[in-house]
Amino acid sequence: GQRRIPVQYAKRVIGRKMYGGHSTFLPLKVNQAGVIPIIFASSLLSVPSIVINLFNMNVGTTAQKIMQGMNQNYWFNAEYPWASVGLIVYILLNIIFAYFYTSITFNPIEVANNMKKSGGFIPGIRPGRPTVEYLTKILNYIIFVGACGLILVQIVPILFNGWLGAKVSFGGTSLIIIVSVILETLKQIDSMTLVRTYKGFLNS
Repeated sequence: GQRRIPVQYAKRVIGRKMYGGHSTFLPLKVNQAGVIPIIFASSLLSVPSIVINLFNMNVGTTAQKIMQGMNQNYWFNAEYPWASVGLIVYILLNIIFAYFYTSITFNPIEVANNMKKSGGFIPGIRPGRPTVEYLTKILNYIIFVGACGLILVQIVPILFNGWLGAKVSFGGTSLIIIVSVILETLKQIDSMTLVRTYKGFLNS
């Protein structure tokens, strides 16, 4: 999914020719960070258990409960209610890493400056700082929605494993990767078809 921001380009007369005057859109992906937040959060939660196993450290009852809380196998299990703390930490880490990774890969200031240099503007929004503020506001909103979607897809298999006792062999990360690969493959096939027939099979 993506949020399309309309962009209008002003008309410019250079010599005897007129340039610009067309409209397009700026696509902002709802899931801008992909599966990176899930990978980062899962890796961070597994660090304590890796350190304990690596150095053969003896842990007490409290440390064991903390380790169980960070292990996905104990989430949604009625016998281990304290493991819900690890689930809450996992959800917060996903949201934090979603914002962090998006802030690295997408810069609203750079996008607004490039848009201004090429004579483009968002209808109803002044170029420059107001455009940056508008893009940042929209981006913060869709990042949160995308992070919630990621968390939901990731938690559903864990919920079936812990609460219902079902043995789901695949996780949410696998589903997201599979869907992403399928969509990317369809786009590549469509672009190749478009070059040869001038009409993509996705639009047929």
